[in-house]
Amino acid sequence: MSAVLEIALAVLLVAGSFFILVGALGLVKLSDVFRRLHAPTKASTLGVGCVLLASMGEHLLRGEGLQPRELLITVFLFMTAPISAHLIAKAALALMPRFAPSPPPADQPERARLTAAKPAPAPASRQTPAAVPRPRHD
Repeated sequence: MSAVLEIALAVLLVAGSFFILVGALGLVKLSDVFRRLHAPTKASTLGVGCVLLASMGEHLLRGEGLQPRELLITVFLFMTAPISAHLIAKAALALMPRFAPSPPPADQPERARLTAAKPAPAPASRQTPAAVPRPRHD
């Protein structure tokens, strides 16, 4: 039984090392801030998660039980990685507004009007002629 667990732990370590390597290469090789952002937050998080699972499995295999430090590292990692990625993306958008999403084109007013949030209609007793939407003639 322990040989099967050791092989599973080795597979977790190899998979974790692979994901960490892919994350590091993505961070170095990708050209844009937003493309670089995915490498450490996705691949490296998965890689470190695999390594931490292997560490927890090793402690269980030795009979030491679950160590709180691995559990705390895992919780901290999975809580902070998305938050830091979000803050980095917001900072990059603030510093480089040319990458911000553009508003809908003006030549498609019907599409923009349909996708815009519509306010809830007022009750019939309160509706005034000014509250009734008028057709646009562009």
